[in-house]
Amino acid sequence: MFWRLFLTYLLLVVIAVGVVGFVLFRNTEPNLAGRLEAVGVAVLLVVAVAAAPAYLMARRFARPLEVLADGARRLADGDLGHKIEVNGGRAHAALAATFNAMSDRLAATFAQIAHDREQLRAILGGMVEGVVAIGPDRRVLFANGRAGELLGFDPDAAAGRPVGEVARPRAFAEAVEKGLAGPGPHRDELDDRAAARTLAVYVSRFAGPDEPGAVAVVHDTTDLRRLERVRQEFVANVSHELKTPLAVIRSAVEALGDGAADDPADRAQFLGIVAAEAVRLDALTRDLLSLARLDAGDLGLELGPVPLDKAILDCLDRHQARAEEKTLTLVEKPPAAGPADLPALADPGALRQVLDNLVDNAIKYTPNGGRITVRWDAEGGAAVLEVADTGVGIPAADQARVFERFYRADKARTRGVGGTGLGLAIVKHLVQAMRGTVRVASAEGQGTTFRITLPRADGG
Repeated sequence: MFWRLFLTYLLLVVIAVGVVGFVLFRNTEPNLAGRLEAVGVAVLLVVAVAAAPAYLMARRFARPLEVLADGARRLADGDLGHKIEVNGGRAHAALAATFNAMSDRLAATFAQIAHDREQLRAILGGMVEGVVAIGPDRRVLFANGRAGELLGFDPDAAAGRPVGEVARPRAFAEAVEKGLAGPGPHRDELDDRAAARTLAVYVSRFAGPDEPGAVAVVHDTTDLRRLERVRQEFVANVSHELKTPLAVIRSAVEALGDGAADDPADRAQFLGIVAAEAVRLDALTRDLLSLARLDAGDLGLELGPVPLDKAILDCLDRHQARAEEKTLTLVEKPPAAGPADLPALADPGALRQVLDNLVDNAIKYTPNGGRITVRWDAEGGAAVLEVADTGVGIPAADQARVFERFYRADKARTRGVGGTGLGLAIVKHLVQAMRGTVRVASAEGQGTTFRITLPRADGG
């Protein structure tokens, strides 16, 4: 730009001087050659004299424009902090001020956009649901960390890649296609067998420049489906447990109505059956009410020091008669060292119910002539008690489920044992309510040991 202005200025000066020189010397020289020579000399003198002023004028006019052009390029390249400073006329200064104001506004706008983007990323990153944005070309635009965890990919590395290549369940890409094809939101449920997980996927379209994209929200429904199965099993088991004694009572009543009541022996037999089943129904009802209170948190527990030796001796006394009927040996084993009256921080009624359930189970599942041992000791700041038997044991595959409601490890072997199937579930809830833990260790044919840990009332 500078050299164009310089040559333009110089050319204009030369033309002007040439015209003036031609007019001035037209009448002074006798021939044309002389006149041309005079004009040429004049032009050369003027060019020599005017070169410097033309250079300075071109420099002064072109320099501000070059600064403005350079500043505009830097702004276009993203250097929003650059300020344009020019030494020129008021028009140049006003144009520079306009560029600088535009730069400040762009910087503020981009900063706000960056802040909003980071805020959105923080919100999406903290969600328990996975969020995946998919472009019209079926490539991942954005995915939060939870989506990568649920769908099995790296969110940072997934951006720009086809969704079918990054998501582990192939059905996820199919759900996205259905969401993009339909007019409204699409809901689907995926069974990710590789991760043993069930996923609910909600796909909604959003408007794009040419074609619509989609946002997929992924929710882990594994626990929900498991709870639904537990609820269904619970309802089925409750129905079964209620139906069996009611059917027996109904049959006994019908037999009495058909004439068995006239025979004293038959009458006594059927009335005994009715009484036994009524007791079973009463026990089941009480256990169901206990579980309902446990689920509602309406326990009314009052934690305080409870000497374990007295609680265990009272429990064994209550079950001694039943143990003798099966020729079982009930043994208490106090601590080898330390106080026998080790106090646990517990509720007396809840601890009694826990011990009764565990000892009752041990009596039911231990064959005649077996042995049941209740021992307790201190471990640091905890009081530990164990109920061990020499019974049938629990298969390893079933040990994780023995605390579920109505769950029985082997229904074929325990069909005649009786009980409600709720005892261990109540034990688990009560122990947890007293801030303790319960575990089971067992081997088939060798017996079972239930280990309960409670806080010590004396602080250890």
